[in-house]
Amino acid sequence: MDIRTLKREWFSNVKNDVLAGMVVGLALIPEAIAFSIIAGVDPKVGLYASFLIAVITAFFGGRPGSISAATGAMALLMIDLVKDHGIEYLFAATVLTGLWQVLFGVLKLGRQMKYVPRAVMIGYINALAVLIFLAQLPQLTNVPVAVYILTALSLGIIYILPRFTKAIPSPLVALAVMTLAAIALKLDVPTVGDMGELPATLPFFALPQGPHTVETLQNILPYSLTLAIVGLLASFLTAALVDELTDTPSDKNQEAKGQGLANIITAFFGGMAGCGMIGQSVINVQSGGRGRLSTLASGLFLIFAILVLKDWVSQMPMATLVAVMIMVAIGTFRWSSFKNLPRIPRSETAVMLTTMIVTILTRNFALGVVTGIVMSTVFFSNKIAQLVFVDQVLSADRSHRTYTVAGQIFFLSRDEFLAAFDFTELLDRVTIDLTHAHLWDQGAVEVLDRAVLKFRRNGTEVEIIGLNEASATLFNKLAASPTDVPTQKP
Repeated sequence: MDIRTLKREWFSNVKNDVLAGMVVGLALIPEAIAFSIIAGVDPKVGLYASFLIAVITAFFGGRPGSISAATGAMALLMIDLVKDHGIEYLFAATVLTGLWQVLFGVLKLGRQMKYVPRAVMIGYINALAVLIFLAQLPQLTNVPVAVYILTALSLGIIYILPRFTKAIPSPLVALAVMTLAAIALKLDVPTVGDMGELPATLPFFALPQGPHTVETLQNILPYSLTLAIVGLLASFLTAALVDELTDTPSDKNQEAKGQGLANIITAFFGGMAGCGMIGQSVINVQSGGRGRLSTLASGLFLIFAILVLKDWVSQMPMATLVAVMIMVAIGTFRWSSFKNLPRIPRSETAVMLTTMIVTILTRNFALGVVTGIVMSTVFFSNKIAQLVFVDQVLSADRSHRTYTVAGQIFFLSRDEFLAAFDFTELLDRVTIDLTHAHLWDQGAVEVLDRAVLKFRRNGTEVEIIGLNEASATLFNKLAASPTDVPTQKP
């Protein structure tokens, strides 16, 4: 890393990065506790993970300003592993998860993010915003009236204060003011301390204690691979969103390696696997965080808060954190995606809505994204299949017809391809010119072969010309008609 990059990524926005990191660090505490409970482990497992992953990815991640920590998406995948085999197997699986992610980074699989359509990303982001909001509702159900008042006042501070000053992030001001108010007025409202006991010591190094056998590897392998894929998908989407919000690029392959290294180290210090967090990253960016220092500050302030400010943090009203997360949900949701519906192609709208609905209903981000990608692939393939054009010219003596084909020929374009030929016409010779076409798969070879055989059954001589080398090789390997097809001349 050269001096210019070091200054840009670490020291170009020091005050805002530190303050934004403080906001994120406080917001991470109840979430880390909640995710630990979901996974069936002690709250300190999620808190230690959030601290370590944030610090390590600050140095080794590929997206400055992005926040990584323990997440709900990863916690959901750990439930059965912890229940069936215990926490030591979770630590071992976390190590293997990190190794998978480092391998994916070395193999440069991060560049595959370009194959995730924008409609899928928007659907994913919108679903996340909705789920973040829905996750706050239990904190607003069957609670004292004071909770609603604190939430409303916190939202007021968050949205009104920036109109007067942006010297300090408004969520941090809301957290400080509402905590002091709750303590001073002795309000009986749910607090962070009610979520679970905060740890009193720093994490310490320890090897996973499970049996080091092939059976153990067989048990943790499927979990670790799933955790690695889901974690990288979430991290890549988080990085892509921060790219968009800050108008700066990220290194997805370095992000994969950084996430993997963070998970490996975390497992040896009693933490669970984590990944990129869109919600917390949005908090960071909206609070002014841009550089790696903001990510580092979030991790360091989290551990400082639970060890040094433990008494104060435990009295922090959940209502104010709910208000911060509502701000995140509102800021994360892509409202323009609905405003622009009349101008967006229907296929993209269908993909966006399907990704969003599947993710919300199943609470499975990987399933939602995969569903969206499959739908996009089907729609795209269908469009390409229709872009097959066949021109035809009949010779002066009406004995020879030339068909000139342009487009991509594959399994979905077979019907359009065959429909362009008149197999009942009495001709001596037919030429099929494929100079402007490409054969992509076995289906393309099969339909071209069928056309040749149909003409020959009627006594018509067929000549195929203009195939590029790849198409000609494929045709000669798979075609049933014994024809040596010439390739295009270079």
